[in-house]
Amino acid sequence: MNPQDVGDSYDLIAHRWQSDCFPRDDGIAQHEKAVAFTTLRGAALDIGCGGSGRVIEFLLNHGFSTEGLDISRKMLELALSRHPHLTFHHADICRWQFPYLYNFISAWDSVWHVPLRAQKQVLLKILAGLSLGGVAIFTIGGTEEPSEISNTYMGPPMYHSTLGIPRTLEVIAQAGAVCRHLEYDQYPQPHVYIICQRTRMEDK
Repeated sequence: MNPQDVGDSYDLIAHRWQSDCFPRDDGIAQHEKAVAFTTLRGAALDIGCGGSGRVIEFLLNHGFSTEGLDISRKMLELALSRHPHLTFHHADICRWQFPYLYNFISAWDSVWHVPLRAQKQVLLKILAGLSLGGVAIFTIGGTEEPSEISNTYMGPPMYHSTLGIPRTLEVIAQAGAVCRHLEYDQYPQPHVYIICQRTRMEDK
């Protein structure tokens, strides 16, 4: 599947993010930990923002000027209905160019939909989009080796990939950032979130 296929699949299930059963606290404790690593505020970006608005509301409440990005048009319609005065980008993160640097970037349960062949470049792009001292939080599959899978667990066909933990940490270092926190937060499921911070501006 390519990213637009994933976006089309999310279009079919976007209404679930309006349900009272949707866990609006999902990932929020982890974002609290991430924000604690920086005193910077200002520009923030929620990649794969979806339609719930929970991460965007969290960032707004913590003093960030927040934008959202998603490849699903239906998700963005929901996001705009919740926050009509914010900026949202309907785009594929693989192709989208950052307009400026952000002090905080969230990619919660989103970049693992990027094709495996593009995972490294997308992570490098995201971390290059951080200002010096800026913090990013994102999720990966907690495997040792790169892997990819397609399934219909959510109903429509969906694709996931991961570089695995060792290669992801290599990419973080290559991008001039350091890993501040790594956790299997849903163990024994291989769901891992990483908090990293940009500590130098030059890429190698």
